[in-house]
Amino acid sequence: MKISVIGTGYVGLVTGTCFAETGIDVTCVDVDKEKIEKLKKGIVPIYEPGLEEILDRNVKKDRLRFTTDIKSSLKECEVAFIAVGTPPDEDGSADLKHVLNVANDIGKYMEDYLVVVTKSTVPVGTAKKVKESVQRELDNRGIDIHFDIASNPEFLKEGAAVNDFLKPDRIVIGVESEKAEEIMKRLYKAFLLNGHPIIFMNIPSAEMTKYAANAMLATRISFMNEIANLCEIVGADVNLVRMGIGSDPRIGNQFIYPGIGYGGSCFPKDVKALIKTAKANNYDMRILTAVEHVNKDQKSILYEKVNKYFSNDLTGKTIAIWGLSFKPETDDMREAPSLIIIDKLLKAGCHVRGYDPQAQNEAMRILGDKIEFVKDQYEALIDADCLLLLTEWHEFRYPNFKVMKKLMKESVIFDGRNIYDIKEMMEFGFRYFCIGIKDCD
Repeated sequence: MKISVIGTGYVGLVTGTCFAETGIDVTCVDVDKEKIEKLKKGIVPIYEPGLEEILDRNVKKDRLRFTTDIKSSLKECEVAFIAVGTPPDEDGSADLKHVLNVANDIGKYMEDYLVVVTKSTVPVGTAKKVKESVQRELDNRGIDIHFDIASNPEFLKEGAAVNDFLKPDRIVIGVESEKAEEIMKRLYKAFLLNGHPIIFMNIPSAEMTKYAANAMLATRISFMNEIANLCEIVGADVNLVRMGIGSDPRIGNQFIYPGIGYGGSCFPKDVKALIKTAKANNYDMRILTAVEHVNKDQKSILYEKVNKYFSNDLTGKTIAIWGLSFKPETDDMREAPSLIIIDKLLKAGCHVRGYDPQAQNEAMRILGDKIEFVKDQYEALIDADCLLLLTEWHEFRYPNFKVMKKLMKESVIFDGRNIYDIKEMMEFGFRYFCIGIKDCD
């Protein structure tokens, strides 16, 4: 079976590579010539555990190829995935120009029946627009080629995307015909054999499922951050509260960890897009609007703690930061809380020294020389007035606290991810501030 995956960003590259791993003949397409040449050489433009190894193996077996020529990728192709970016427009809605440009190209170059699948996260009704775009180009060519549209949203977590794709909790596919359903079943045959559930539904439902899933997870995060903030006020311990409610099987323990807000390419964008879709249909998403406001405020909460500790005068302070990416196991800096916090620290007159195991290069691209980048976590601490832990990378979980205390000017830690034990911090002589616990210093 031969497929084309158009777009080699995070979703497209993982999708194409993992399908090749199951034995599918995959051609990945992108307009970025430099990126395609690097991919041909096995150079992966993103950090995602396990991806480079699988990509290299399937390129060598000639099951995975890369090109800038969409026309050639569609020859003898049965399924074409649209996996290009849908960045937020100025009003918060999803920008579909890249998706529709690909749909136009498919209509220009397809030669036989094809299932055109939207893999990008797109609002309800996008598949209909894609179908219209493909059909318009076919009409312009004066030819009659039957095709079907499908929606197959991704549910990949950055840092665990390869495993999520190859061992999915569920596979959601929206189709409009029995023929398209049979082809998609054949495409996912390896997953059916392994017992992974495939849920077929109509296309609008599939499009909505992706947004609803991300909006629910974002809501859990913001809800728990609200609870954490109240815990600090009333003297409760949010870590204990989290364990208490997480033991309820109706709630569970995922996405109820307090912190400094969600970031990344999905949650912020998708919450905004769903709110915008609702407004376009004369409906007000009141809960999601609140979720968005809470998350925006939460990204500043650690800065407020730092500012309060230093009596509202941060001028000349050296601030060490551990973790820059929005979450561990990725180099993604999009909507990262660290960017908000760093901006506030710089405006307050601080010297900021940062370290991240994987996001260093991306952070340098974004921040330039605004902050000092160092080679390891301990170098960041030299003569630092305090440490801010912003991303819970594994290497930060068990540091040498005795060494840290000797390096730092003041033994003060502001933990935005609650990864340390308060009593242990006190025993080591640190003043320790975290999220959702009153008087933990």
